[in-house]
Amino acid sequence: MKLESNVFDNNGLIPAKYTCDGVDISPPLIWDEVPTETQSIVLIVDDPDAPRQTFVHWVVYDIPATVHQLPEQIPSVKTLPNGGVQGTNDFGKLGYGGPCPPSGTHRYFFKLYALDRKLALAAGANKNQILAAMESHVLAKADLIGLYKRQN
Repeated sequence: MKLESNVFDNNGLIPAKYTCDGVDISPPLIWDEVPTETQSIVLIVDDPDAPRQTFVHWVVYDIPATVHQLPEQIPSVKTLPNGGVQGTNDFGKLGYGGPCPPSGTHRYFFKLYALDRKLALAAGANKNQILAAMESHVLAKADLIGLYKRQN
């Protein structure tokens, strides 16, 4: 699978618009080469460079296999118009929370998973619950890494 954004390149800088220094909206994402047997897609966005532990910025699961993109500015609602379900991030909120590193340049991993089933978890599940439900159901994975440093 391939995962891309038309607003930043892999290992490139995430524009401030998509961070706490801007309007803090989710960036557009596009993917393809999804395995034909895929039943659902999961997206996890996290920051392994956070001070205490990997910080989760966004989780979306049960995205239908027929969906191949998420447009810019996904609203913070439980269920998306495309059928995907949003979980809780480490800000304690539903939906997307943009990069806001306390110091230095951090890496933000956008990880997309193709699964052989739907997870059927309630809205608001966290990353650990999603990872546990995904276990042994991942058909393919794609990564996109964005970088960000605060614009103090």
